[in-house]
This record gives sequence, structure tokens and C-alpha cells, in this order.
Amino acid sequence: MLICLSGLSGCYGEKPDELTDCLDHAIDNKVSFIREKDRTIEEAKRMLRADSLSAEHEYDINLKLYEEYRKYILDSAVRYVERNLEIARELKSSRKIYQSLLQLAPLYSFSGRYIDSQAVLKSIDPSQLPEEMLSRYYEVCIQFYDHYGLASSNKYHDIKTALRDSLMKTAAPRSRTYRSNRVTQLMNSGDPSNYALAERILADLLAQTPRDTPDYASSNHQLAKLYQRMNRLDLAKKYYTISAITDIRCAIKETSALQNLALIYFDAGDEKRAFKYAQSAIEDAVFGGAQVRTTQMAEFYTMVNAAFRDKEAAAKHNLQWSLLLISLLSLSLILLIAQILKQMKNISKIKERLSESNVRLTEQNREIIETNSLLTESNMVKEQYITQFFDLHSNYIDKFETYRKSLNRLAVNRQMEELFKQLKSNRLIEHEIDELYTHFDNIFLGMYPNFVSDFNALLKKDEQIVPKSGHLLNRELRIYALLRLGITDSAKIASFLRCSISTVYNYRTKVRNCALVSRDDFEIRVRKIGGERVGTSK
Repeated sequence: MLICLSGLSGCYGEKPDELTDCLDHAIDNKVSFIREKDRTIEEAKRMLRADSLSAEHEYDINLKLYEEYRKYILDSAVRYVERNLEIARELKSSRKIYQSLLQLAPLYSFSGRYIDSQAVLKSIDPSQLPEEMLSRYYEVCIQFYDHYGLASSNKYHDIKTALRDSLMKTAAPRSRTYRSNRVTQLMNSGDPSNYALAERILADLLAQTPRDTPDYASSNHQLAKLYQRMNRLDLAKKYYTISAITDIRCAIKETSALQNLALIYFDAGDEKRAFKYAQSAIEDAVFGGAQVRTTQMAEFYTMVNAAFRDKEAAAKHNLQWSLLLISLLSLSLILLIAQILKQMKNISKIKERLSESNVRLTEQNREIIETNSLLTESNMVKEQYITQFFDLHSNYIDKFETYRKSLNRLAVNRQMEELFKQLKSNRLIEHEIDELYTHFDNIFLGMYPNFVSDFNALLKKDEQIVPKSGHLLNRELRIYALLRLGITDSAKIASFLRCSISTVYNYRTKVRNCALVSRDDFEIRVRKIGGERVGTSK
């Protein structure tokens, strides 16, 4: 039995967003599930190193390791089954020989070793098999033609139908094998009236299956395929998501739920999420050595990349128009400043002529000069920030173009390992995020230079927030900087700061509890910081 992590056992939800967040969290934490799987495997391997290990005991331990590896790392599963086949032949146990052969054949076909898999199946005489192994034999044959059909663009429909009919005659009617294949029969019948019965069978099967197990993932996957066949894509997406979450928790690398989910998102126009799920599915297929899944994903991954290139071209076109608009706005600002300067000069001349005769008019002229000075200063600040905005986006375009070229060069040179390494690396994103925060801090403090001190003046002395040396703002100060800019939605703040909504909520609650003023009045006071002057020192 596979041992899966249960730390996220409460993550299954009924709402689509909850399930999607759960899946994203599971993908981001795949390493922890792999560690748990490796610990379980290592415990079994320690048993193999015991002294005076009998052949029967070694066979049983290898069988456990096969169960752990068969949907995790195929090469390792093959190694332990091949060893068990040797032991079975030494023991002259026909039951163990047949058991090992029926385990070995699907491992070979999943790995793309179709000739070896076919040779194993041909070596088995079904008339010599124990009765309880017959249904497994037919199931393995069906899997072989499924995998071989994908590789050779041949569906072998009639052969698989005949094999499934034989399986149904030999499997126990209440067994999982029987009911799962009965659902497949109903789905393949071409009669939509059979779908309701298939749905009831799967609902009954899921009710009897523990969560976070390979069987739970498999049944949810089959239910998703049924809903996809019925064109009920919302339900198909839901159950593919549950299946993918379960696969990740159980460290199952031989899976198609994630790639089917990626295809649904791609067809819906969500290329970003489709790319994320396709990338994760390819990583799993390469990790586990599932040649069948790698072949399935190759064409789709190419299609996703093409869509990204088209989207990038469209974004570049939009950016060009944006730059043109910014240029026109900049020109308008220059003309406006020139006009203001001209007006200031005229006002100055008028003030010189009338200053001796009219004190009141002189005072009015002084106020006009001060007002226009502020306007000039404000427009200079706007010009500065527009220039920073232009430079920042121009740099991003250059960086992403360089990154795209480097990936393209790796793909052209077929340096797939380095390509996957680059795709998996978060180093570029983390660097750009740090740079984005630095730009934000500089621009914001340019607008509100005394923000930190004014903000801390609202807090108790022992609870004041001071950024680390070398940093202008920290996360707590950025949350309230965004609040000062009018962004009050915790979801938007969390998106900008790349943290959870609950984290933003907790920070806001914690800081309000440290305020010298009332909790309700605190954020109102924050939004008034620097209200008199923007872009200048007080």
C-alpha cells in the first residue's frame, strides 16, 4: 500500500477556485511528497539488507518495492520485478512466475519497450493461468494495446474490445477491475443513454475508496473522462483536478490527469495555467521514465509554446502602441510646461509694475507664483515617473527577449536537460520580483519621503516597524504603502506581494492591534499620510 502525505487532507473543496488553489499548492510542494515516498522506499530497502534473508522473504520485499515504484520510477520497478522473476524460477513457483510476468509487461509498455512487453505477453499461456489471474492478464493486454496504439497512431479498438469482453467474464462482478472496465464499456458504446449508469457505478466506487490513494486518483480520472465525453467541462475539470492532486500527494508520476487538465485550460484560453500544468506533467513523465506520457505531451507542449509566442507578439504590438501614447503625452506635458513658464514670466512682469501701488495685488501675484511653482514641480515629478516606467518596461522586454533566445537556442541544440533545468528555475523570476520591489520602494518613497516615520508615529513605540539595513521597505510597510495608494483589496495586495490573502489579512490585523489610535481609524490615518505634498520633502 502506498503511503501518502496527509498534511493537506482538508484541501479538497467543492468550489472550483478552492480545488485549483489546492492543486497549485500541491504542485509547489511536490518535493515534500517525494521525500515521504523515498522514506517509505528506504525502509523497505533496509529490510533487503538483513542477514539470512530467505528467497521467499526477498520476493515479498521486492513485491512491496514494486508497488512503491510502479507509478513512481518505472526503471526501478522493472529492476525489482525482474529480480522476483529470477527468484520465482529458482523456487519453481508457477504462480510467482505468472505474477511477475503480469507485473513486468505493463512496466515495459509504459517505458516504451513495446517489443519486450509483447514478448512477455506471448510467453504467457492464458489456459495455464490460475483462474484469479485471468482478469489481470486481459487487463494487462488491454494496457499494452492502449500504450502501443498511442505510439503507432493505431487504436486497436476491436482487439481491445474483445480482450475487455474476456476480462468481464473472468473478473468478480463487485471487484474494482470489473466495475472500472464496465464503465469503459459503457463510455465506448457510443450511446449517451449509458452515461448515467456509468456515472452511478463510478459514484458507488468512489464512495468505497479511501482518499489519497492511487485507486481514488484513478476513479476520479475516469469520472472526469466521462464528464468530458458528456461535454460537462466544469465537472470534468473538477474531477481531473482532484485526480491530479491525489497523484501528487501519492507521488504518482505515471499519470495523465494533469495533462488532460492542461488541455482543457488551453482550449479555454488560459495559456498561463495550461503551460504550468503541462510543464509539471512533463517533469513527472521524465522523472518516472513514462515514455507513453512523454510522447503524449510532446505535441501539446509544442502547441502551448506556439500560443505563448503568439501572445508575446500581440503583447509587443500593444506595448508599441502604449509607448507611442506615452510619447504623445510626454510631448503634451512639455508644451504645457512651456506654456506655464511663459505665463509665469508674464505674471512676474505684471507684479513688478504693480507692486508699489497695490500691496493686495502683490500678495495675490505671490500666491499665483507659488501655485504655478507647485504645478511645475508636480509635472517634473510626473515626467520623472513616466521615464522610469518607460525604462522599466523597456528593460523587461530586453530581458524576456534574451531569456526567450536562450531557451530557443537550447531547444534548437536539443539540450533538453538544460532546457528543463532553465524552465524549472525560479531564479529569474525571484530576481525580477526583487527588482520590481526595489523600483516600487524608490518610486513610492519619492512620492512620500516621510512615509516610514509618519507611519511609525501611528504605532506604539515598541511596535514600530523598521526595515532591515539596505532595504527601503519590508512586506508590512509595502502592504500599507499599497493601502496609501488606494489599493484596499487584500486579494490585489496579495497578488502584488506574491503571498496568500490570509498572510495580508494577518499582517493588517497585527499592525492595527499595535496602533496608538483606534483600529477603525488607523487605516484612515494611513491613507492621509503625505496628503499635502507629493514628490517633495516636507
